[in-house]
Formats: sequence, C-alpha cells, structure tokens
Amino acid sequence: MDTTTELPLFAKLHGEPYTQLPRDLYIPPDALEIFLEAFEGPLDLLLYLIRRQNLNILDIPIAAITRQYMDYLALMQELRLELAAEYLVMAAWLAEIKSRLLLPSPALVEAEEEDPRAELVRRLQEYERFQQAAQALDALPRLERDLFPAKAQLIERPLARVPPPVSLAELLDALRDVLARAEWVGRHQIQREVLSVRERMSQVLERLDALRFTPFTALFRPEEGRMGVVVTLLAVLELLREALLELVQAEPFAPIHVRRRV
Repeated sequence: MDTTTELPLFAKLHGEPYTQLPRDLYIPPDALEIFLEAFEGPLDLLLYLIRRQNLNILDIPIAAITRQYMDYLALMQELRLELAAEYLVMAAWLAEIKSRLLLPSPALVEAEEEDPRAELVRRLQEYERFQQAAQALDALPRLERDLFPAKAQLIERPLARVPPPVSLAELLDALRDVLARAEWVGRHQIQREVLSVRERMSQVLERLDALRFTPFTALFRPEEGRMGVVVTLLAVLELLREALLELVQAEPFAPIHVRRRV
C-alpha cells in the first residue's frame, strides 16, 4: 500500500511546481475582490432562488427560501458588499410569513384568513411578467446595436449627351432601304418627270424646320422611283456641303434625323 501523500499544488513558476507557500508571503486583506452578478432587487433574488431549484411559484416553501435568502445576505456582508434597505425589508417580510405559517391558529380564523404567501406570490408573478417583457424588448433588433443604417453620399454629375457623328456607311444603309422601297413602286411608274437637283434643294429646305428634326427617310418619295431617290440624295448632299443642313443620330444604329441649320 502506497503511504505517500500528494502535496497540494499552489502555483507553477517557469514550469516548476510550488507545493509550499513562502514564509514571507503577505496577502493584504483587501487583495481579493469578488464581483457577483448584481440583482435588480429582493424580488429578483427571490425569483432567482425559486428558478434555480425548479420550485412552484404558487407553492413556495417559505422556510427553505428564507434560509437561502438569509445565507445570501450573510455572504454579501462577508464580502463587504453594501446591502440596500429593501433587501433587509424583504428579509423581515419573509420572517413574518414564516412565523405566521409556523404559529398555530384557531380553525375558524384559519378558514377565513388568507394564505400569508399570497401577497408575495402576486408580487413575484407581476415582477416575472415585467422581467419577461423587458427581455423580449431587449431581444428586438436595436438601431446602432444590431442594425446600422447605410449612408452614401450622392454626387450630382451633369449628364451631357453628345450625339455620335453620322458616318457615310450609315448614310448609305439608310439610302439602301429607301431604294429598296422605291423598287416596289418603280415598275408602276408610267411617265417620267424631269427632276432638277437645284429645285429639289429648295423643296427640301421648305420641308425642314430649324427647331424640329425630320427623319432622313421622310425626305424621299418612293413613288418617284430610283431617279427621284437619287436626285433627293444629291440635293441633301449639296445642302450638307453648303452647311445648310445638320444630320443627327441619337446612338449607333439609330434612325438618322435631319434639320435645317440656323
């Protein structure tokens, strides 16, 4: 049988165990401070004691609860914690309820007298409802704690849309569509009129406005056939060369518009 006893281990310093306290060790009386979870009041303490033992709040064992309550107050005094006056008032009330339950009373008085614990139970139930409501409110999402509003500074920038320049290829594409429509009615043309480029230039200028844009294809009349389309195109090109017209396209592959230059 092993008769050796294991020495208590107080601490380790640089991996070496210390089994004996130094003889010159001095611990001031106030060196150790213990911080307990603070209760909101005597009702909070009583509710904590009841929940810890899973007791029925409607049938409280006053003797056991009073003993635990007094032990807690004694512990607070030993730890040099200040006791509020309401804790002492609750202790006196518990002692009164305990004495009323222990003292015998006549049968007639006992039948008419209310349970001494009834007022305490009512206050505990009311406090528990308020405590649950406070916990439910605290669980709700809170601004600046659980939710943070998003902030962004809007920078105003002026939008200037510059229409893209009209290329010769896009102008020819529009002309090809007009010629295709002219072919549909070209075969039904019976007589041919003599067309003048200068006269068509005057007609184009009369149809155009300096403020409103007119579709480029609206300048052509398919019923004039291929000859009329060519003459109108030559008139438009001549007016563009003389800077009397302005071609505009809102975006690539968009319809081409034309207006008279101011």
